Formats: sequence, structure tokens, C-alpha cells
Amino acid sequence: MKLWQKESTSTSQLIEKFTVGRDKEFDLLLAKYDVQGSVAHVTMLGEVGLMTKEEAAIAVEALQQIASEIQDSHFRIDENIEDIHSQVEFLLTQRIGEIGKKIHSGRSRNDQVAVDIKLYLRAEILAIRDEVKELFDLLIQQSEHYKAVLLPGYTHLQIAMPSSFGLWFGAYAESLVDDLEMLSAAYQIANKNPLGSGAGYGSSFPLNRIRTTELLDFDSLNHNAVYAQMTRGKTEKAVASGLSFIASTMSKLSMDCCLYMNQNFGFISFPSELTTGSSIMPHKKNPDVFELIRAKCNRIQSTPNELTLLINNLPSGYHRDLQLTKEILFPAIEELKACLQVCRLMLSNITVKEGILADGKYKYLFTVEAVNNLVNKGIPFREAYKQVGDEVEKGTFSFDASKPLAHTHEGSINNLNNRQIQQEMDKVLKQFQPRPAL
Repeated sequence: MKLWQKESTSTSQLIEKFTVGRDKEFDLLLAKYDVQGSVAHVTMLGEVGLMTKEEAAIAVEALQQIASEIQDSHFRIDENIEDIHSQVEFLLTQRIGEIGKKIHSGRSRNDQVAVDIKLYLRAEILAIRDEVKELFDLLIQQSEHYKAVLLPGYTHLQIAMPSSFGLWFGAYAESLVDDLEMLSAAYQIANKNPLGSGAGYGSSFPLNRIRTTELLDFDSLNHNAVYAQMTRGKTEKAVASGLSFIASTMSKLSMDCCLYMNQNFGFISFPSELTTGSSIMPHKKNPDVFELIRAKCNRIQSTPNELTLLINNLPSGYHRDLQLTKEILFPAIEELKACLQVCRLMLSNITVKEGILADGKYKYLFTVEAVNNLVNKGIPFREAYKQVGDEVEKGTFSFDASKPLAHTHEGSINNLNNRQIQQEMDKVLKQFQPRPAL
């Protein structure tokens, strides 16, 4: 069954298979949202007189029954049916007869799929927000727990200055704050209602688009019917950009963990059951989890570019190219959620090595401390720098690393500012809250 098919026409099986592609697979993810959109549309049709109130009530009741079947996983798209929109309308017509044929009044598959995707993306953004918040809380907790444990800091992968596990964990916590800033921008874009824009040029029916916006809990609507359709692809790209920011943080964190687990570093370790072994080397405890997080998140970072290549230079109006956004973005969403979950598992079971900087190979970490000590005694910085540099060249540099480090400014070893970072996260989370109703 196809919503657009006429009795006098048919489509070859090859063309049908090619044009449908993987749509049914991803349409199952949209099923509950398609029903939500239909309930709002039918409710509005009954209020504006395009259906009687009795007809609308019957249709809504039948749609809610379908929603229950979807919730209970007792729902599928039949082999001979093209997509989720056709399946829902077919079931309604089977169950409530002619009334089911009325629900498409004032609506196109174009605005149906647009509203389905926005409802789906809005829900998935909130799910990812929650996953990120759980990882953030864990990072702040670990930052506080290990704030007194020093760690070598590196630039250019060369020993640089003293750091701490408090700083390291806290850095990634604050990175997630900025990542959610990006995701919240995508949320605002996704949280606008395209329903009622039809095929992209509105309708001569007296639709009430503000009413469906209220019924679907959108913050606002896409006011212009042409632009409502132009948001297809653009919304997906905005969400992909938000995902890519989180993925960037996750990839960098994973790379750090791979390095720090290496025996030449030996800064962190994990229980054997969270690592993998070798088929021939009995001693191996490989960081496969972090390597896969790194790889998956690097691939997620390519998603905005892939969407750009798909939608670039399309003119206004709907084009079938947009069907492919689902198979680019939807798997990336699932991959990111899985990466966030397994990363929390790993970091919840991390073991941190103490006393790392007591090893003599890290003595040059303290050259800046030595320079600063001389400056505090009144020696000009450049003179102090030269003096310590000469000691390094001559091999005479030494520093008492047992003394406490005087790093007290905001965001330094002895003043992590984790409370302030938590406050920044709280501010960002408020951006995902509903705005006042229209």
C-alpha cells in the first residue's frame, strides 16, 4: 500500500525496492512519534470541522490503541506496505472504516515525516542529555576523589608541568558543559513544529497549526510553510553537530586512557574483566573498549559532513535525497548513547596510581616551579628562566618534589573550581526545559 498510489498505476518491484531502501528499518523508530503526530492532527481536524468530533474521538482512540501496540513491541510494518505513515493509516482504515481515510486531510507525507523526525530527535536529544549528565557527575566525583593525586602534564607529548587527576577528570567534565551547549542549540531547532505545512506550501483547509504545536508540546512552530520543509536535513545536521561535540570529548578522553594504560605510562588500570587479552601474549590487558569508543566517536564526528554532502545545493521544496538522513543520523545516535554508557562503566572502575611524580624521570616537570620560586625571591622572570635552563643543560637541576605545589588560582591543581563547573552545567541543563506556551 502506498499513500500516493492510484488504481491505474503500479511500480516495478526493482524501483520500489530501490526507493524504499532502509526506510522500514528506521521507520520503526519513528512509529510512536507518527502516532503522536496523527493524534494531534486528528484532534485538530475535529476542532476545526474537517472531521466531526465523534469521528475524531473514534480515530484518536484507535490511534492510542496502536500506540499501545508499539509500546508493547506488537507492531510491525507489513511487507506490502511502504512506510510507517501508510501502515498507521492502513490499520486505522481496517479498524474504523471510512473514518480512517479522513486523517490525511490537510497533511502530506512531507510534513508527517518532518514532524516524526523532530519528535524523535527531540526525545533522543533529551536521552543523550541525561547520559551526558551521568558521565559529567561521575567525572566531577572522580575529580574530587583524586584531586590530591598528581599526574604528569604533557605538551607535544613531552613532559611539561605537574597536573593532577583532579584536573584531568574535571577538564572532561567541563568539556561536556560546552558540548551540551551545542546540543541545547540543536534541541531548540528540533523543538519547532512543521506539521500543517503540507507538501511545503500550506493548505486551503482552515488548519490550526498553533493548536497542534500545543498538543505536541513544541516550543514554537516553523511559521513559514516553505521553510518548515527546508528544516528537513538542516535539523538533522544541527543535531549531528551537537553529537559531534560530545563525540570529540569522548574520543580525546579515550585516547588519554589508552595512553595512560600503556605500561610505559602506567598511570591507570582497570579490572581484567573490563579489558581484553591476546591470542598469543598471555600478559596483555588491552584497552579495546576505549579504542572502540575512540573509533566510533571519530566516525560520529564525520556525521555532520556526511549530511552536508547529502543535502548541499538542494533547492527549496522536498527531495527524496532527504530520506537518507535517517540512515546517516539514527545509527550515530545509538552509537553515542552506547559509548557514553560503557565509558561510565569503565571510569567507575578505574584504579589510579599514586606517587607517580616520585619517579626521577619526571623531575623536569618542576622546572617552572623552580623558575617561579626564583621570581618570588625577586629575580626577573627572564633571568630566572635562563638560570634554570642552564641547570637543565648542565644536568645539575634538582627540585624537592615533596613540597606542596602553590597552585591556587581558579581552575588549578589546588583550586579545581568543580563547584563552579557544576553551576555552569546546571545553567545549560535549564536550556532544555520547556519554554512558556504559545
